[in-house]
Amino acid sequence: MKQSTIFTKTTKTAPREEESQNAILLTRSGFVHKEMAGVYTILPLGLRVFKKIEAIIRQEMNAIGGQELLMPSLHPKENWEKTGRWEGLDNLFRFTSFYTKQDYALGATHEEIVVPLAKNHIASYRDLPQYVYQIQNKFRDEKRAKSGILRGREFFMKDLYSFHKDEQDLDAYYEKAKDSYKKIFEKAGIGGSTYLTFASGGTFAKYSHEFQTLCEAGEDIIYLCEKCRVAVNEEIIKDQSSCPECGSKDLEKKKAVEVGNIFKLKTKYSEPFNLTYKDEAGENHLVQMGCYGIGLNRLMGTIVEVFHDDKGMIWPESVAPFKLHLLSLEGTSEEADKLYEELSQKGIEALYDDRENQSAGEKLADADLIGIPWRVVVSKKTLEQQSAEIKRRGEKETKLVKIADLSTSIHA
Repeated sequence: MKQSTIFTKTTKTAPREEESQNAILLTRSGFVHKEMAGVYTILPLGLRVFKKIEAIIRQEMNAIGGQELLMPSLHPKENWEKTGRWEGLDNLFRFTSFYTKQDYALGATHEEIVVPLAKNHIASYRDLPQYVYQIQNKFRDEKRAKSGILRGREFFMKDLYSFHKDEQDLDAYYEKAKDSYKKIFEKAGIGGSTYLTFASGGTFAKYSHEFQTLCEAGEDIIYLCEKCRVAVNEEIIKDQSSCPECGSKDLEKKKAVEVGNIFKLKTKYSEPFNLTYKDEAGENHLVQMGCYGIGLNRLMGTIVEVFHDDKGMIWPESVAPFKLHLLSLEGTSEEADKLYEELSQKGIEALYDDRENQSAGEKLADADLIGIPWRVVVSKKTLEQQSAEIKRRGEKETKLVKIADLSTSIHA
């Protein structure tokens, strides 16, 4: 992609009323645009990151048997009344149709849709287990939307729902989901700072599990056992003051941001909708359920919070909008154009700064702000040696590489 044609532009000015680094850097670099509190447009560069996060999640969900579907955002009131959440969920957006006078909700989560849906397709033990998921926008009437894209009123979530004939089968799949989540966060670049965290199970089970990423911008406090690489959420620390794995009381207090959660719902939602199946003897049983969520906007914002410096963002290669940022300095457009075409033909994703009205300093500053993993600079000085200057984002060292060897050096 040529930078001269991008829909958005970078800015040196931090947006007003934004305190979190993810909001400041994503806005300044032209990845997102704030429409109002808790609502952001994802712009072309940001969407490239979003789609790569989405692809990682989709790959792992498919690997554990998930079948993707897409459920509506508009929900009938009666479904939410059956579960008691029409009045019981304080962040549910509710409204009345001007024409039909019927009441509706905007989907904050999708148990109220997926369970009635499953009744059409699950009747026998032979129909179980089933796993369905979607990647879709959610709406929550947050009392205070804050921390940029970490906590919004409209956001995208991957929500997987599993259906089982008994708790043993649910437990087995739950462990698969745990492992899958670890792979997702590893592939997204934050595996080293993300911990399986024991949290309140509410009415579902003794525990639910969160995946918490260490981050100063986080809203949660966790108590970490580094030996077992698990943590306990502060909300249950009085009931669980030691490591749930090894029993150690030597837990370290840390700030973190929740990037995913998994719950054993059991029969909490199958019961109000009478979602049952017949066993081998023809007897009816309630279907056991689990749910597994990841917020894509939140994951994207967390990556920025973890990987940035005072100059800008530092994207992990797996989710970066491009692999390299090619900069053409004054008087090198012909050679840089040729190099850009060669990179494109080799399938190397490159953002090409071909702008003619920006100084070398402005181009270098924008490259640091945008944070693409590799920076490749073509200047008159480097061309004298038939070379380009390459540097990894976040590192100080630069080196000259022959243009003919560039693709090999970048892949190394």
